[in-house]
Amino acid sequence: MENHNNVTEFILLGLLMNKEMKTVCFFIFFTCYLAIFLGNFIIFITITNSHLIQQPMYYFLCHLSFMDPCFTSTIVPRLISDLLASKKTISYNCCMTQLFTSHLVGGVEIFILVLMAFDRYVAICKPLHYMIIVNRKRCNMLILLAWVVAFWHSVAQLLIILRLPFCGPNQIDHYMCDSKPLLKLACTDTHVASILVIANTGMVVLATFLVLVASYIIILYHLRNHSSEGRRKALSTCASHVMVVALFFVPCISIYIPPPSSLNNDKEFSVFYTVIAPMLNPLIYTLRNAEMKNAMRKVWFRELNSLLK
Repeated sequence: MENHNNVTEFILLGLLMNKEMKTVCFFIFFTCYLAIFLGNFIIFITITNSHLIQQPMYYFLCHLSFMDPCFTSTIVPRLISDLLASKKTISYNCCMTQLFTSHLVGGVEIFILVLMAFDRYVAICKPLHYMIIVNRKRCNMLILLAWVVAFWHSVAQLLIILRLPFCGPNQIDHYMCDSKPLLKLACTDTHVASILVIANTGMVVLATFLVLVASYIIILYHLRNHSSEGRRKALSTCASHVMVVALFFVPCISIYIPPPSSLNNDKEFSVFYTVIAPMLNPLIYTLRNAEMKNAMRKVWFRELNSLLK
């Protein structure tokens, strides 16, 4: 497969052009990156060292708290370093690697959010069969399926871009290597490639989002027969998930559904799902969850006592 590339490296224009703002943003994004690691690490350790790991919802949340730092680590370290760097180049191979890994890990995150919605649906709509339907073996199979589907999605995304020739401009108007900004640099007609990107990423994100919305409509319909206390508890856990879904999916849809030629704020919207959502996930899932807060107190007090002895 020959693509006649003259370009061996790309220049990332980054998020900002203003020099004074870059220094401020460096500290902001560096703090956010540390917060993502710290918050998700606390959730991961709390769940794995408590009884919560036995519950499917927290088992999926444990996986999500592991994937969040992995996902941001494919993008944010370069964003941070480029804010202070004078030369913001990335080799062609590194660019393609970032494209593949970000879509792989991001895809796994998307499917884990779907699995969490499936868990809530079964728990509320089929409570008597909950432990049979969402048993540990099935949970592991679903997680494996998420990785397999995300892998083939990423392979398809990478192949679309690898087939394009890059022979002229090499400035990517973004802080990361992604399909849409790369399509704008290809020195060939990208009409078919644009449709494939929208079909592969845009429609997958949109379809997944619609499935999630449909599942919560069904959940709300079933909750009408529950007691007020049962409704309150169910809605509390679902509300956390809806907030996470909105933070992740709404920016993704606004980026990947419109064609690459359209004028939009892709860079700004990308910050929501690459930085803000992974940083807020731990807060959303802990501040609104009494069970999680109780487990955190027990686990971390136990760890603190063992260190002091």
